Amino acid sequence: MAVKRALISVSNKEGIISFAKQLAELGVEIISTGGTKRALEEAGVPVISISDVTGFPEILDGRVKTLHPAIHGGILAVRSDEHHQAALAEHGIRPIDLVVVNLYPFQQTIAKPDVTLAEAIENIDIGGPTMVRAAAKNYADVAIVVDPADYRTVIEELKTTGSIQAETRQKLAAKAFRHTAAYDAMIAEYLTNLAGEDYPETLTITYTKKQSLRYGENPHQSAAFYAKPLGAAFSMANAVQLHGKELSYNNINDANAAINLIREFQEPAVAAIKHMNPCGVGVGATLLEAFTKAYEADPVSIFGGIIAVNREVDKETAERMHDIFLEIVIAPSFSDEALAILMQKKNIRLLTLDFTAPDGKEKTLVSVNGGVLVQAADTYTLADAKWHVVTKREPTEKEREQLRFAWNVVKHVKSNAIVLAKNGMTVGVGAGQMNRVGAAKIAIEQAGEQAAGAVLASDAFFPMDDTVEAAAKAGITAIIQPGGSIRDADSIRKADEYGIAMVFTGVRHFKH
Repeated sequence: MAVKRALISVSNKEGIISFAKQLAELGVEIISTGGTKRALEEAGVPVISISDVTGFPEILDGRVKTLHPAIHGGILAVRSDEHHQAALAEHGIRPIDLVVVNLYPFQQTIAKPDVTLAEAIENIDIGGPTMVRAAAKNYADVAIVVDPADYRTVIEELKTTGSIQAETRQKLAAKAFRHTAAYDAMIAEYLTNLAGEDYPETLTITYTKKQSLRYGENPHQSAAFYAKPLGAAFSMANAVQLHGKELSYNNINDANAAINLIREFQEPAVAAIKHMNPCGVGVGATLLEAFTKAYEADPVSIFGGIIAVNREVDKETAERMHDIFLEIVIAPSFSDEALAILMQKKNIRLLTLDFTAPDGKEKTLVSVNGGVLVQAADTYTLADAKWHVVTKREPTEKEREQLRFAWNVVKHVKSNAIVLAKNGMTVGVGAGQMNRVGAAKIAIEQAGEQAAGAVLASDAFFPMDDTVEAAAKAGITAIIQPGGSIRDADSIRKADEYGIAMVFTGVRHFKH
């Protein structure tokens, strides 16, 4: 496919001057419009105005300029179709062989904190997507370029073969349809949110590839990491890696769990994650104290874990971290001394993330065979819940403090989940069990002697009183759970029997 005539109209002008100059040097006639035409003219590139081709001026403040048969006929005509060629000849339309178009900056516009609806609407491109889709539809005869990264490929093929190869045109067309689909998806999402529709009849979402991954959950699975345009600012997609080899699929998944958990705490806190579950969480007056508690909560499981902290990592904490094998440390920042210590290990990944960045109103998506489940993120906190003490004994102030801590953690443990906490640290975590008493037994066994005097948090209600029985025998003094079982009275009676204080929140936190 030889290229004799090209139409260039781009919002992203990266590399366009060099590309257009090389096209002109190859004898390609260039048509352009608006800001692109001015940029090319200022650079000395020969260019023909779109209005000279259409015989019609731009109108409606530029809203209408390329929507014309002289343009779309030249793009859409099938070169091997006699009737198409006759129609071009009859109306004096010349074919357009190459279309170089990318779209108005809608995403950048709505990202502005003070953007108005009128500004957003004016940045909805109409002519651009129409030209892109037309050229992509007719890729057998026309090449469409929407990404500056493809300029080099096109020029090299034109220089070496005198044409753009069929395989290249097909790949460019696929990218072009992805480009317009993503563009429309962002517009649809923006307007849907403005209209207040949480679950519309069709779900249109788009993600941008952030990186290819070496493999997925297991080495035999391929994977990539995609980021949501204009997604929550507090996100692994926005973390900055300072040191270490690239993140893996499991690293990103675990790190996401870690930052979501650590966000629950205002005081200095450390969360250690293994396989999407917290293995140790600690809070303290200093980060070092919090890290020490998180480590001592489970010194075996923290090995090779992912650590999230909500304060700058200082020299003293870095020295403690350096003593064990950690995969990742995520923090708001690292002191120079801490970086120097931790970077002595070449494989540890050190990442920074703005912990003051907003979460946004994200939804969680879970793929199932042939579909996807969508739900609002679980942002419910104890501040939203109403504490209801259901036992004869009220929890002491110290127990209340530990119950709050345990409740913040259990929300982030896979169900069925039980967390034991004592003195601002987890001492036992029972995760992902098929029954609740099984999760409690695991947590109690892990806690050992530390279970005595600890508190217990459950992500859901007790269907029977056996969990309370197990807690009492371990020496647990207070329990927090949602309540709501038809056998709540049995659990309350059992707690009263052993002098355990029990609080109902009315809210469960299943996590699957």
